[in-house]
Amino acid sequence: MGLTSMTGFARADGSVGGLRWSWELKTVNGKGLDIRLRMPPGFDALEPAARAALGAKLQRGTCHANLSVSREGQAPVIRINDAALEQLVAALDVLKSRIDATAPSLDGLLAVRGVVEIADAEADEATKAAEGAAILAGLAQAADQLSKARRGEGEALQAVIEDRLAGIEQLTKAADQSPARQPDAIREKLAEQIKALIGSAPMLDQDRLHQEAVLLATKADIREELDRLYAHVAAARALLAEGNAVGRRLDFLAQEFGRESNTLCAKSNHVSLTAIGLELKAVIEQFREQVQNVE
Repeated sequence: MGLTSMTGFARADGSVGGLRWSWELKTVNGKGLDIRLRMPPGFDALEPAARAALGAKLQRGTCHANLSVSREGQAPVIRINDAALEQLVAALDVLKSRIDATAPSLDGLLAVRGVVEIADAEADEATKAAEGAAILAGLAQAADQLSKARRGEGEALQAVIEDRLAGIEQLTKAADQSPARQPDAIREKLAEQIKALIGSAPMLDQDRLHQEAVLLATKADIREELDRLYAHVAAARALLAEGNAVGRRLDFLAQEFGRESNTLCAKSNHVSLTAIGLELKAVIEQFREQVQNVE
């Protein structure tokens, strides 16, 4: 299986009876799976099934799922919220003694939010069940389209990530084969550092001098960092071959790549090796940015 991106978009719409519905799904990057549903009043009962359907298709990312509905051929039902109207009239009676103002008109009272409620006519249970089934079937269709879009983008991501891994491997080999890592070059650099030590502390005894030389030689050795970089490249390629939801593990490897490149630069004993290390850090950062999009 290939990689899947965390970003995608899909839309599906249809109708059943006099009801028209439309789903819009959009996913963006996220640390985990976060499903955010927006459903019109009267359709809240579908939410558990909708969440389950999306959860079966997605493993990671923030998903915005919006349902919109409209009815055709049915006049809306207008209801007066008697409790809200009574509270409003009572409040106006209290204000009469405080404020000298024109009494409010009927249309003014009815224009206050919450006094008048306009809703679709209530459907019977059989109609509701048919509508719910159609809406959920539409969601399944949109989720399939979304998965396809995310896989398509994942294929493009995989090509870019493989290219960055090839760059990391190439730069690791360049560091491995750098003339600055040859024994003569290391010996010469150590001689310079020991000479500087003697100049700054001429009273150093031979044992102390030997210890300092061993410490300098250990610090200059980047064999462990190179071996770990090679191992991380192999691990990342294995994850790419595995596919599916490997974004978190790739992100962890990106952090490990960064750690080894930082140590390589810190241990560098020559400007040429430092240049390779800095280029390596740049490619690793590009790798990290791309894997942030992987599910």
